[in-house]
Amino acid sequence: MAVHPSAMVSPEADIGEEVEIGPFVIIEPGTVIGDRCQVEASAQIRSGTRLGPDCFVGSGAILGADPQFRGFDRRVRSGVRAGRANVFREYVTLHRSIHEGEETRLGEDNFLMTGSHVGHDAILGNHNTLANNVLLAGHVELGDHCFLGGGSVFHQHVRVGDYVITQGNSGFSLDLPPYVIGSGINVVVGVNAVGLKRAQFATEDLARIKSAFREVFWGESTLREILDAMNVAELPPSVRRFYDFLGRESKKGLCIRPSRGGKTP
Repeated sequence: MAVHPSAMVSPEADIGEEVEIGPFVIIEPGTVIGDRCQVEASAQIRSGTRLGPDCFVGSGAILGADPQFRGFDRRVRSGVRAGRANVFREYVTLHRSIHEGEETRLGEDNFLMTGSHVGHDAILGNHNTLANNVLLAGHVELGDHCFLGGGSVFHQHVRVGDYVITQGNSGFSLDLPPYVIGSGINVVVGVNAVGLKRAQFATEDLARIKSAFREVFWGESTLREILDAMNVAELPPSVRRFYDFLGRESKKGLCIRPSRGGKTP
């Protein structure tokens, strides 16, 4: 372990092997820093934060700070848990849960660019990229393999499915189903075909995803009618994932294509 002499590392922190800690870093008690993590100058890792191995914490990042929640009781014991190989660039902020014993959670291999923010009780999957200044409010759920464009913002309790891509400076207060392109304010403009091809989705599966998208967003049937029909259909796992997302309970509702109106269950 290499610790700069100006760093403040609590003896009650659990620091793994081959960890590098830069100048003026603060690591509070009750933290876990996995093997081979790097923590750059002036970063802060607050109590209750657990990082898996091979994570990178950039200068000025603050992980595990109190949630931005009116009336929050700072005596609540909660935290942040992140899996292996996550990258938190300069000035990234992650807030801990508002609930006793709960955590804001990230999977593996997520890349959070400069100035991005993850609010309390959010859940992020694996292999996601948050470009500069992306803002996720509390309780947001983000799937796997998403790319969120710079400056895009997400209201609390919004769900975002796998392989979603969003335009920079867009905003969402409604759920984004898997595989779609999000743009503007609560607008879905199509299927993320380029991303799915790069992910080596089978040609037949991609065609069926496009067909499912057209039926849901452009067709004449209601969403409930579509889901009832698909519940008994034999579908590839990738297509089933699309319908399963639509069938889950939502606190926000679904993004719609404004030129065709919305669908109701």
